[in-house]
Formats: sequence, structure tokens, C-alpha cells
Amino acid sequence: QVQLVESGGGLVQAGGSLTLSCAASGRAFSQYTMGWFRQAPGKEREFVAGISWTNAHTRYADSVKGRFTISRDNAKNAVYLQMNSLIFEDTALYYCAADTDNMRLVVPDSGTFYEYWGQGTQVTVSS
Repeated sequence: QVQLVESGGGLVQAGGSLTLSCAASGRAFSQYTMGWFRQAPGKEREFVAGISWTNAHTRYADSVKGRFTISRDNAKNAVYLQMNSLIFEDTALYYCAADTDNMRLVVPDSGTFYEYWGQGTQVTVSS
């Protein structure tokens, strides 16, 4: 069982920055591919960014490339999402998710591959 707890959300003006954190339980965290997803009101959940368990590969949605950076610290069982140049359209509930299949060679961008999810942290960008 893996528990994920997100933090760092809040209200920020357009053009500002936020860093989200996700704390994970479990000794095998270093073997999990981790992802960030978001869901805005009235919209479907969408992939934002992911990082492989090897730490060698990252993947980003086109809408956040060049603005968001995902990273992880296996010693702290944590994954981060640095968000810069925020825009109104980034407003959403952001979720951290874990994919425990360490045989997977790519970072999945579909939520169906992620078995564990946090409760989410709200990011609101004022225009």
C-alpha cells in the first residue's frame, strides 16, 4: 500500500510560481514512476508531468513544457513539481500518482497506469 500526500498548492497571480510537493510512504518509492495530473472544474483529468523510477526520464504535457519541472528525491520519498509562469488555465486540483511497475520503459501519460493517488492540492491562478 502506498500513501501519497500533496502539499504546496495555493492562490497565485498569473506569471507567478508555485512548487508542489508529494510525500510518499513505502520503502520501494525509488522503484515507482511518479506522475502529476490535474483536473479543472468541468474538465477531465489530464496528465501534467511524470518522472521515471530510474530518474532518467521525464515527460511533460505540451501545455506545460518549458514552464513546469518535475523532480524527485528518493532519499526523502518525495516528488516535486516546480511551476513557473503560471497562467489562468493552470487552475486545477493537482494530484500526485504512483506507478509501481518498475519494468515499464516509458513514463505513462495515462492515469490508468498509476495505481495510487493522493487527495490533491488546489492551485488557483488569478488573471
